[in-house]
Amino acid sequence: MGAALPGFAPRAEQLTMAREVEATIARRGVLLAEAGTGTGKTLAYLIPALLSGRTTVVSTATRTLQDQLFLKDLPLLRERVGLPFEAALLKGRQNYLCLLRLGQLELQDAAFSSTEEAATFRTLRDWAQQTGSGDRAELDLPESLPLWDRLSTGAEGCLGSSCPLWSSCFVQRARSRAADADLVVVNHHLYFADLALRSGEAPEGILPRHEVVIFDEAHALEDVAVMHFGSSVSTRQLERLARDASAADPSEHARKALMGGHATRLSDAAALLRQALGEGRTERERLDAVAVERLVPTLRTVSEALASLAAATEGDGSPELLTIGRRARTLEASLETLAEAGEGANVTWTQTRGQSVSLHTAPITVDEALRERLYTRQDTLLFTSATLSTDGGFAFFAQRMGLTDPSGERLDPAVATVRVDSPFDYRRQVCLYVPTHLPEPSAPGFIEEAAEELVALGRITGGRAFFLFTSLRNMDAAYWLCRERLGVQVLRQGEAPKAALLEAFRAEPSVLFASHSFWEGVDVPGDELSLVVMDRLPFASPGEPLVAARIEQLGPRAFGDYQLPQAALTLRQGFGRLIRAVDDRGIVAVLDRRLRERRYGQNLLRSLPLTARTGRLDEVEAWWDAGPQLPRAS
Repeated sequence: MGAALPGFAPRAEQLTMAREVEATIARRGVLLAEAGTGTGKTLAYLIPALLSGRTTVVSTATRTLQDQLFLKDLPLLRERVGLPFEAALLKGRQNYLCLLRLGQLELQDAAFSSTEEAATFRTLRDWAQQTGSGDRAELDLPESLPLWDRLSTGAEGCLGSSCPLWSSCFVQRARSRAADADLVVVNHHLYFADLALRSGEAPEGILPRHEVVIFDEAHALEDVAVMHFGSSVSTRQLERLARDASAADPSEHARKALMGGHATRLSDAAALLRQALGEGRTERERLDAVAVERLVPTLRTVSEALASLAAATEGDGSPELLTIGRRARTLEASLETLAEAGEGANVTWTQTRGQSVSLHTAPITVDEALRERLYTRQDTLLFTSATLSTDGGFAFFAQRMGLTDPSGERLDPAVATVRVDSPFDYRRQVCLYVPTHLPEPSAPGFIEEAAEELVALGRITGGRAFFLFTSLRNMDAAYWLCRERLGVQVLRQGEAPKAALLEAFRAEPSVLFASHSFWEGVDVPGDELSLVVMDRLPFASPGEPLVAARIEQLGPRAFGDYQLPQAALTLRQGFGRLIRAVDDRGIVAVLDRRLRERRYGQNLLRSLPLTARTGRLDEVEAWWDAGPQLPRAS
């Protein structure tokens, strides 16, 4: 391996994990594998999977990690190590350009809202002539681009084999490559979308049949599964369907007028739903059974509009109208599920995002759904991450994922586990700073005093810092308090796409103010990142609908059995942003005195690697200035 991979060094931890993966695949079992940062877990599971000869799906937490694995790690094994295999990359439909929609948009008069949008369209049209994949990741597009919504389609809007451009379809090409591959790289959202589609005697879904599933960054699975095992309807979906129905071209002129009438009725029903869901609501608000019951008449009105639209599409024979009818029936079924949602094992909530308001229902826990839908179908599964264990074991993760014995308290005997530590010397490479002179995060004036700490810490390292926040409110407040005082480039989550922010961060000394999406899955090795600050302990907000429902369900056990271990995993993820290589060095600061003063804080401290530790800013500065020398830990 050393000759094939420049810079490769044998790692006992990597070999230990690889052997466990090999044994699990051979015995057709389940493995929970925690591999500390730097162990090389990707190669530790890829090589045994490829050598096994069994068809494998590798699922990652994000599309960014998916691209990294497919474009970097797999070519390395094929070209440098010489492993013979066929691999395919597969994403959700809306990541791919729809050639039919591209052609339709080009023919529309006044199709664009601005000259900038028209110029972007021309760029996309030229790219369509060159791309082999149609994957938007090839282009540096903003994460939210309204034009892309008009150039891609979900499953409900696809004409399928009736499409005149079916043979050239980028989605079909990707799925065809996946069907012939030894290993397919997907993301968790696509995997669980596929799982949600499969039922009973109709097991066909999005993914090809496979024998082994490897979930990388498996700590993120529960939240993804919840999304796909529930139901939702948004005003944006309804308005888009109404728009498409109005623009459809039926075979008879009289039917076109009829379709226009049904589209108007649906648009009016969507406005009624917006009023019912959005009036007086916060961004995310949980609904009890009484509130859901009050919504039923409005939901029934929307359902009737969808049913009449679907009926109007029947008998025409037009693929376009048949697709509109299918979309209407799908939304109608989702509304029926939402109308029947009770409190029991589900939680229901509204969500406001931009101009769209949506209604959701989801299971409070997914353990039973996973037992029924995943574990009965796949006999060989690997769950891996740098953060799977809490308090020295896998009990928390196993319980949440339905991998315990019938008592629900102990790991199922059929599930194997392995933990391998990071090869990094954290005691030499990291100084952990936990000040105790700041007020508690819930106290008045906390964010103002925390901002002073941020400025002081940023000056010690000359920027090169991630300032991570548990809420957008704190992030924005700290940003405005600090931005003129840091003396380096200051970036903020939301001002540019994630990839563009990271590129700008690496280009020059910078400070990035960020929230949820930067706590994990971000890799900045080297001197560009020398400081990670977390504003407070990352307990999930008890006001979040799912969190509140889980706390109620667990009762007095909720803090110890759910909130504390969940916070430990998130804290470890934030800590893990800093050290990505053996020669990295830097400071982690947690501006929450509870980490040192509360009994549960000591529990959280034990979940972190052993480092130099201090509560004094002057000792932090001395540690930084002294190079690899350690100060006395306090």
